[in-house]
Amino acid sequence: MRQRTSRLFDRWLKRRIPPAPRVTLSHRQIFIVPTRAGLAFLLLLVIMLIGAINYQNSLVYGVIFLLGSLFWVSLHHTYRNLASLEVHAAGSTPVFAGEMAPLELNLLAPRHEHQALVFSWPDAQPRQIDVGKGSETRITLYHPTHRRGWLRPGRLRIETRYPVGWFVAWSLVDLDWQVLVYPRVITLALPALGPGGEGDSDQQMAEGTDDFQGLRDYQPGDSRRRLDWRAYSRGQGLHSKIFAEPVRSTYWLDLAATPGVDLEQRLSHLTGWIMQLELADQPYGLQLGETRIAPGCGERHRDRCLRNLALFGSAK
Repeated sequence: MRQRTSRLFDRWLKRRIPPAPRVTLSHRQIFIVPTRAGLAFLLLLVIMLIGAINYQNSLVYGVIFLLGSLFWVSLHHTYRNLASLEVHAAGSTPVFAGEMAPLELNLLAPRHEHQALVFSWPDAQPRQIDVGKGSETRITLYHPTHRRGWLRPGRLRIETRYPVGWFVAWSLVDLDWQVLVYPRVITLALPALGPGGEGDSDQQMAEGTDDFQGLRDYQPGDSRRRLDWRAYSRGQGLHSKIFAEPVRSTYWLDLAATPGVDLEQRLSHLTGWIMQLELADQPYGLQLGETRIAPGCGERHRDRCLRNLALFGSAK
C-alpha cells in the first residue's frame, strides 16, 4: 500500500513538475505548510483566545489578533522568498565510484532577493545560500556515488523557512541531471606486456626528434629546419637530417585476462591500470568483449576507455 501511494505521488509530481534543465518556481512548483514551531504558535493563540473569551479581556483580544496577523503575513513572505527563483542545471563532470559527484547549479533572482535557501537530496549534505536581486549565483552541490554507470540524482529539494520559521515552503525539481560514474579505482601491479612488440627486450627506434641518426636524400615535404645546408654548400646535394626516438612499448588491457572475483572488480582493476599508464605516459589499448580500442595515450584516449568501462554491459 505504501509503495503504491509512493508511485501515485511520483506520477502526480511528474505531471505537475516535469523534468527540465531549467525551472522557474511558481505556485505550481511550490508547496507550503506550517512547521512544528508554527503549529505550536497557532496552538498558543487558540489557548489565548479561549482565555480571552472566558475573561472578556479586550487587551488579550488585541494581542491575539496582532499575532494572528503576523502569522498570516509570514506565510506570504515565506512563499515569496521562494517564488520567481530561476534554477538552471549547469552541468557536471565524471567521477569515480565512491567519490562525490559535483553538480553545477545557476540561480537567478530577477524580481527580488532570496534568503536562506536550502538545497538537498535525501542522502546528501544540504547547502544553504542567499541570492541577491538581479544577480546570478553559481553553486556546486555534491551527490554521493556508489556504482559505475549513469547517476541520476533525482529530484532536488529547495526549501526555505525564512523569515521567522513558522512555515516551510519547498519544491522538488527534476533538472534532468545525469553524471557519468567510472568504476572504482583499484591499484594493482601492471600485467606483463603482450606478445609482439609489445614487450620485446631490444629497444626499437622510430623516426622522431630526439637522436640524430644520419642523412638521407631530400624528399618533397621535408622541413627546412632539417635540411643539411652545409653539405649543400659544399656541392654534395640536398639532404635531410634523420632523427629517431625509442619506440614506447604498448600495453594491451583485456577484460577477459584481468584477475578479479567478479565483473566489477575486474573493471576496477582495468581502471587502476589505465590511470597508472596515463601517469607514466605509456600507450595502451583496451579490449572489452567485442569492443576494441586501438592503442593510444592522452586525456581523450583515457576518457574514451573509462567511458567504455563505466557503461560496459549497459545501454549507452
